[in-house]
Amino acid sequence: MSIVRQCALLGVGRAGYYYEPSPETPANLAMMRRLDELHMEYPAFGSRRLREMLRREGPAVNRKRVQRLLQVMGLEAIYPKASGSDPGAGHRIYPYLLPHLEITAPDQVWCADITYVPMSHGFLYLMAVMDWWSRHVVAWELSNTMDADFCVRTWRKALKSGNRPPRILNTDQGAQFTSEEFVGAVEEAAVRVSMDGKGRWMDNRFIERLWRSVKYESIYLWGHVDAREANTSLRKWFAGYNTMRPHQALYYATPWEWYRTPESYGARPAAWT
Repeated sequence: MSIVRQCALLGVGRAGYYYEPSPETPANLAMMRRLDELHMEYPAFGSRRLREMLRREGPAVNRKRVQRLLQVMGLEAIYPKASGSDPGAGHRIYPYLLPHLEITAPDQVWCADITYVPMSHGFLYLMAVMDWWSRHVVAWELSNTMDADFCVRTWRKALKSGNRPPRILNTDQGAQFTSEEFVGAVEEAAVRVSMDGKGRWMDNRFIERLWRSVKYESIYLWGHVDAREANTSLRKWFAGYNTMRPHQALYYATPWEWYRTPESYGARPAAWT
């Protein structure tokens, strides 16, 4: 069957069939990595300040370029504003359910988020699902696209890895998490959906701290060449984080110990269930 006929049957334009997306240039990839590092150090800096930081370190760069690269990376400054991560058009926004809730055991609340992963030749996105009480990373996955299918796969992986589905899942208001596919997968497991308040980056602070740790201890340190190398390195890092690394907030126990043997660490049923 000819290409013309195939495109006609699928309703796809021939120009779209033949189009091959252009990868980011090495210069842009280097700038994206530096922007990611600066964002981790100065999360309140917007595109103007980041532009000035880059100008001090090298050739002049305009603000539009910085804005575009930040958008590709899924990064935005942390400050009070009219909206947090932008939901998709027509997507429902769910209320933030965690204020005044005392989390006293594993699987009461999980949280999820996505971060940008720079590599020597390209970039990936990393999603993780974390148990709020124990800080245990229930599941994680890498993808070269930041879409709803990627989030649904990671969520279902977490359901298989965890002790049981949580009562609440908390995310930001990003389009991937407000999509019908993702929300449907969460509610299908009889889990309530909670979303961060507008401009309230601290609502998901535990997983934000996780991103800082994984970037400085693995991603930035090793400078992964490709997806296979990144996946191997991150698998080792997350295994160590869960099972070997003492956590100060957990009285120097590991997240795995708190998650798998909660009775040894004072876990109790939630008063709000």
